[in-house]
Amino acid sequence: MAAVKEENGTAARSGGEESTYTLACQKLENLLNKSMRIRMTDGRTLVGLFLCTDRDCNVILGSAQEFLKSTDLFSQGEPRVLGLAMIPGHHVVSIEVEADSLAGSQGF
Repeated sequence: MAAVKEENGTAARSGGEESTYTLACQKLENLLNKSMRIRMTDGRTLVGLFLCTDRDCNVILGSAQEFLKSTDLFSQGEPRVLGLAMIPGHHVVSIEVEADSLAGSQGF
């Protein structure tokens, strides 16, 4: 059985688990400061820059804007500027990284 040692709030991994953990961390690091669209359980959508997450899947967005669920497909309405926003993980329905944000980081 692999031993797990806590250091500064992060768990040290061993063996094959370490490579999976490292790969997951690298993927998250590549998403830092990318524009994301998060749909929530109450129908709202938040768009902003991905700043961080935690082990409970809470997400912090910077420069966030809130879009309310629209009953009419043609009237989206004005977004509400939130600035820095924390989205509890249990309220997240889906997360999309905006394509323009990814293309800019890969040099396309």
